[in-house]
Amino acid sequence: MKKTILALAFMAVALVSCADKTKEKIDEAGDAVGTEMEQRVDTLADKAGEAVDTTQAKAGEALEEGAEKLDEAGKELKEAAKK
Repeated sequence: MKKTILALAFMAVALVSCADKTKEKIDEAGDAVGTEMEQRVDTLADKAGEAVDTTQAKAGEALEEGAEKLDEAGKELKEAAKK
C-alpha cells in the first residue's frame, strides 16, 4: 500500500513539474512569436516608407517635367502670336 501511495505521489510531482516546464515553454514561444511579429511589422513599415519616398520622388520629377513642357509650349505660343 505504501508503495502505491508513494508511486502516486511521485507521479503527481512529476506531472506538476512537467506542467510548469510546459507552461514556461509556452510562454517562451509566445514571447518569441511576439518579437518576430514586431520585427516583421517594423520591416514592412520601413519598406512602405521607402515606397512612399520613391513615389514622391517620381511624382516630383514628373511634375517638373510637366512644368518644363508647359513653359516650352508657352514660349512657342508667344512666338506664334508674334508672327
